[in-house]
Order: sequence, then structure tokens, then C-alpha cells
Amino acid sequence: MQQQQLLPVGTIRFSAWLIHCSCVLTVCVLLSVLPVAAQDNNPGMANGNGHVLNFQDADIRSLIATVADITGRSIVVDPAVTGRVTVVSSESLDQDAVYDMFLSILAVHGFSAVSDGRVTRIVPDSAARFAAAGRESGGTLSQQDPVTRIIPLRHVRTADVLPMLRSLVPQTAVLTAHEPTNSLLISDRERNVRRIEAVLQRLDAATDESLEVIVLSHANAEEVAEIAGQIFSGSEQSVAMADARTNSIILSGDPGQRLRLRTLISHLDTPMDLAGGSRVIYLRYADVEQLVPVLENLVAEPDGSLSEVRIQSHAETNALIISAPPSIYRELQSIVDQLDIRRAQVLVEAIIAEVAADTGRELGIQWQFFESGDSGFFGGTNFQQGGNNILNLSAGLGSDEGGLLLPGGGLNLGYVGGRTSLLGIDLLEIGALARALATDGDTNVLSTPSIVTMDNHPASINVGQEVPFLSGSFATEGISTSDGQVNPFQTINREEIGVKLNVTPYINEGDSIMLAIEQEVSTLAPVVGAVDLITNKRTINTRVMVPDGAMLVLGGLIQDDLQETVERVPGVSRIPLLGELFTYRSSTQVKRNLMVFIRPQILVDDGLASELTARKYSYIRNRQLQQQDADGLRLVPEEDMPLLPELYDFLQTRPSQGAGDQ
Repeated sequence: MQQQQLLPVGTIRFSAWLIHCSCVLTVCVLLSVLPVAAQDNNPGMANGNGHVLNFQDADIRSLIATVADITGRSIVVDPAVTGRVTVVSSESLDQDAVYDMFLSILAVHGFSAVSDGRVTRIVPDSAARFAAAGRESGGTLSQQDPVTRIIPLRHVRTADVLPMLRSLVPQTAVLTAHEPTNSLLISDRERNVRRIEAVLQRLDAATDESLEVIVLSHANAEEVAEIAGQIFSGSEQSVAMADARTNSIILSGDPGQRLRLRTLISHLDTPMDLAGGSRVIYLRYADVEQLVPVLENLVAEPDGSLSEVRIQSHAETNALIISAPPSIYRELQSIVDQLDIRRAQVLVEAIIAEVAADTGRELGIQWQFFESGDSGFFGGTNFQQGGNNILNLSAGLGSDEGGLLLPGGGLNLGYVGGRTSLLGIDLLEIGALARALATDGDTNVLSTPSIVTMDNHPASINVGQEVPFLSGSFATEGISTSDGQVNPFQTINREEIGVKLNVTPYINEGDSIMLAIEQEVSTLAPVVGAVDLITNKRTINTRVMVPDGAMLVLGGLIQDDLQETVERVPGVSRIPLLGELFTYRSSTQVKRNLMVFIRPQILVDDGLASELTARKYSYIRNRQLQQQDADGLRLVPEEDMPLLPELYDFLQTRPSQGAGDQ
């Protein structure tokens, strides 16, 4: 039988009380824990005062869904909107505050909310700018809404403020300038746009900076501006600029800076103690002797006097000495500066090409008969002149006192029968003289004279010889030679024969050159039946317009001259066969082609002049080298033949050395 132990009544009551207290404590703990658990399961939980948002590394789309439930908005999410967000909030927010916080969260993550009526789109910031065009500030726009705005500027230039503003906007914002309207175009969130507008309001304010023009009465504007520039060299921009035409100073800057400049200019713009000062102007390109008359005519009084102005030249230094009041001196200096300029040089090359062919034919028979003795008959034919004539030839060969006359060129056949005397003249009895002659002459002449001169300056080149021409003779009584004959005096004129080129170039605006040309080509022709030398002469005198570097034909001659001469005895010369004994024929044909060309080239700089000079120099040196390398017996050793030095070596030679010292 099992025994049961009985507890006292007081012990049982105490145990029951402990169990009751434990149950009550458990219920209290559960009640205190339940609200927290509910809040963790619902981050957008609402309480009596509003909504509390708490998200820990949650998907951004969960946040969008929660905000849509709280605000009742219809939200469309762009597929590019992804990421995770963390939101910690400890206070209750109403619907508007929840939406503002939502926009801030989107801005942090690079997204924007674009509202189109009742639908809100969540897109990346890069796509939001296209939907922000035309939005205006104020109204229902939030500070995080994207907007696009045009901000006009009135006092400052957009190009000046744009670099500074770029550092104040995010990389996703658009900030550009429209120069024609002096406006800025900005596309960003409303809050940033308002911040940029506030900055521009302070920058785009009217300043006291303006321009002033100070007309100088005594000083030179350019000199004063240079002094002011040196004193205020630390300024960010030019503060004093000179206008030489009006002798004025243009000031810019703030009022304080302009005041200091005005004070400086007033001290500099004071009259000199004397009525005028003397100054020296060194000329660089112009000729002082030619410039002085021009300046004197400008300042001369109506009666021809120069009043208080004195202008002198110093030829040794090519300088002007001017003594005049400051205003007149400035005017003269301005004229000198415009006249003392470097003029361009022109290379003028002429090409004279002549091709000629001369042919001649002579054929004839001459005969004579004499009766020996002091009396008798004589007769025959005589044609041509000089040694071609049978009588002249008989007298010249038969004379014992000199004056020997030889037969003419070509084939001469004759018969001599002795000597006879006719009218006191000893003649060689040439019974007959048959003569046949054919001549052919070809001429190919190419001349290329060239000359370099300055613009609007005449130049000439003459390459030729001085040829003596007999101009007359006379005899003086009482002056005779040892054999008793009178010695006549002869007068001779020397004339230049060769190539002459006179040219004056005038460079027009652009690349055309007007040339005033005088061209002459003269040569000696073979002497045929003339008493003295024969000169061929071709001249051209003209003005032409030629483009720079182009070639133009100045003129020429194409000649075909045929001359036929027949000398005959009337009547008997018409008899067939027999008539040839009484006939002499000669013919001459000349064909000539002559052309003259001109080619000018402007030497715009020293480089082009040096290049052309080197080209001509090398051409002459190469021809000398070709002569040295020519085959054949050479009497002069190669090292003694003339040869130009290498151009580079010649230019590197010291001035104290000559080309022959190398």
C-alpha cells in the first residue's frame, strides 16, 4: 500500500500564487514584444500620427511599392531602375512628407520621378532631362524634380561665367551657353537650378566699369599707352589703349583704376617748354633723300615757307631730323611709318628665241674680148659687183700698184690671155668667167636675260659688245705719207650690240604684276654687198599685265623672204641655150622665227629669294663641272680651270676671306 505524503495547506497556496505570477509576467512580455515584431514585418507601418519608413538593404522596388500604397499614386518603373536602399526613420510622416523623402532617396541613387498627370514615372537622371524641358519653377514642383530653364544674362558674358558654373553642377546636369542671346541653358533638379540662379543674380549685376576716351593735346597716345601698360602691368586686362588716328587714350576698368590713370595721363600730357622739339627718325627701307621733299610739301604754307617746321635729311644714316610742334610731328611720323615699308622684290626673266635659215644661189657666165695694142675693139658682159664682176676682177688682178681684187666665193672658172691697157688702166685679159655659188646658213639663238628689282623701281641689264662703225672720212692738205700720198682721217662711232632689258614692275593687289618693258636684241649680220657692217635689231616697248610666276609672249616675228635676181643682155639672152651666155641669175631666201617671252616672279620672302639664287648658282657650277669632265685633249690642267665653290662653303666663309682663299 502506497503511502501519500500530505503537504500543509499554506504551502499549497504559496505555490499557486507563484504560478499565477509567472503567467501574468509571460503575458506582459508577449504584449510588449508584439508591436516591435509587427513593425519589423511592415517597414511602412502606419500609426495614429502618420507613417514611419525603415528599410535595411531592401530592394528599391519594395520602397517604390510602399510609397505607392501610402500616397495612392500610380507609379511606372523604368527597367533600368534597380538597386538596394537603406532608410532609417524615427518620426511619423504624412503623405506629402513621405513623397518628398522618396524623391530624396531617388536622387541619392541617381533616379528621378517624372509626373505626367496622374502617372509618375521613375527613370534614371540621364533620361529625366528630356522630360524636364519647359518646366517652370514654383507651383507644385518639388525640389528634386528635373527641370530645364533658360537664364538670360544682362551685364556679363556667358563665356566668362560658364567655366566657373560648371564646377557647381553635377556631371549628369546639362549647362551650355547660347552666345547670340547671351543666355545659359541648364537642365538639372529644381533645387540645383535655383541655386545656380541665385549665384547668377549676384554675378549678373551692373558694375561701375565703363570706357573713357581721353584726347591728348601734347603727348603721343602710343607712348602714353605704353607707359601706362608698364605701370599697370599686373592688371588682368588691358587698361589703356591708344588710338593713333585721333591721338586718344581709351581707358577701361573700375572707377578707382581709371582715376589713377587719368591722373597719370594729365601729368604726361603737358606742353614742352619750347615751341617744338627735334627728333630723329631712322628709316629702314625708304630713301631719305626722296622722302624729305614729300614731307616738306605736306607742311608747306601757301606761300611756300615751312613756318615753324624744319625737316632735314642725314644721308649717311638714312635718317630724318624733324623739328616741329608735337601735333605736327605726330602727323609726320604717321606718314613716315606708312611710307617706310619693305617693298617686295620681283625676278624678271626674258626669253628670246630665234631660229633662222638663209639660203643663196648664184649662177652665171661673163666674157670679155680685147684687141692687143693701144687701139682696137673690146666688148663682153659684166654682171654683179666687186670680185663677182669680170671687169673689176680684170682691173684688180692686172694692177701692179696694188689694189688686188680676188674672185668672189664659190666656183670660179675663167681663161686669161695676157695683159692689155684700156684707157690707161692695165687689165688682165680674162676671156671668160663662169661662177657658181650656193650658200646655206642656219641660226639658232636663245638668250635668257634675267634681273631682280624692287617693286616700282626701274632696272636694266645690258649684255653685248661695242662695235666700231665708220661714220665718215676726210683728207687734210699738207699731210702726206712718206711716199707722197695723202693720209685721210676717218671718224668712227661705237654702238652697243647685244641684249638690253629695261623693266619696271608694279605689283598690284593680289598676284598680278604690271610690267613696263623695253626689250632690244641686236646682232651683226654677214656683210654681203654692203660697204660696212650690217646690224640686225629687234626692239619691243610695251606694258603688260602678267600673273605671278606665269609666262607671257611679248611679241615676235615670223618671216619668209625670197628674192630672185636675173641680169641679162636684152635680145640675145632670149635665144635658147645661147642666151645663157648673156644671163646671170641669183636668188636669196630668208626664213626667220623670232619670239620674246617674259616671266615675272614675286620674291615674297627671303626664303624664296635664297632658293632661286641657289638654283641659278648650282646651274652655273654644274656646267663648269661638265667642262672639266669633258673628254679630249686638254691643255689647261683640270685644277686650274675656273670653278665656283660649293654654295654652302662659300656662305660659311668669313667676310675677311675671299672665294679664292678656299
